[in-house]
Amino acid sequence: MISVSLIHAHSYEIPSLKESLVSLLKPLGGIESFVKAGDRVLLKPNLLTGSRPTKECITRREIVFCVAQLVQEAGGKPFLGDSPAFGSAIGVAKNNGYLPLLKELNLPIVEFSGKRYQTESENFSHLRLSKEAMEADVVINLPKVKSHSQLTLTLGVKNLFGCVPGKMKAWWHMEAGKDKERFTQMLVETAKMINPDLTIIDGIMGQEGNGPSGGEPRQIGVLGASTDVFALDRSFVEILNVDPQIVPTVATSLKMGLCSGSLEEINFPLLHPQNLVISDWKLPETLFPIDFGLPRVVRSTFKNFYIKFIKEPLNIYTNS
Repeated sequence: MISVSLIHAHSYEIPSLKESLVSLLKPLGGIESFVKAGDRVLLKPNLLTGSRPTKECITRREIVFCVAQLVQEAGGKPFLGDSPAFGSAIGVAKNNGYLPLLKELNLPIVEFSGKRYQTESENFSHLRLSKEAMEADVVINLPKVKSHSQLTLTLGVKNLFGCVPGKMKAWWHMEAGKDKERFTQMLVETAKMINPDLTIIDGIMGQEGNGPSGGEPRQIGVLGASTDVFALDRSFVEILNVDPQIVPTVATSLKMGLCSGSLEEINFPLLHPQNLVISDWKLPETLFPIDFGLPRVVRSTFKNFYIKFIKEPLNIYTNS
């Protein structure tokens, strides 16, 4: 039976947070169950944007820091990677205050490069994914709990879309976005291909309302972890008191038989989602289309180029 570990957690203070993470992972065998000496371990946070550093748009740097410490203590070699839709991983990390903590651990940041991988999917024979994620010895997925103005909620599965190289995201919105079901299946197939060894979800503070960047911070006070990203997402939908059928990534994973519709088929060794329910979580006021038309894709591509290769390098190398 799949296990999902859930605990109360209310602080990002590093000593307290590290203790919480150790407690969270204990029922899953501890970090040592996932990381062996010499393993190259990708830490994949949500590095959506550097433009709203106080609005809980991204995985908190303290989460990444503490998980990296645990990995190093187990003998692993952690590195941080993501592919933001706009800009670079290092630029977003810098604007959100990551760099001093990463420097303290000598934790490198990599920019994802794409490679085509064959899949077993009937609808997606190949997917262009991050070579760094696919070739890491261990992948630890570190999503943030947020409402999402296109997909209702963004949790663990959606976070793995960050393993698609940046400009490819806009093209996927154009290619598959006309059919929400097809787009969502692509997200689920991407999660299956990346197949993270461990997902730890940052639910101490989330973002509700018009996310993934335009919402407002909301304390949830929960950390969750599982080897199964689909079961973890299913559990958090329950915590947020949201119908799983209106969250496309969860609905599709249920339809594909990747997780159970019944929580009775999931083992909760610590807290059960029913003990953590938030009754008034705010979803987006309006859901917007997933589809990006060609003009928007072109604008997106040029905007990404400008931020990544012109604006960010100036900020990083002249203002640091």
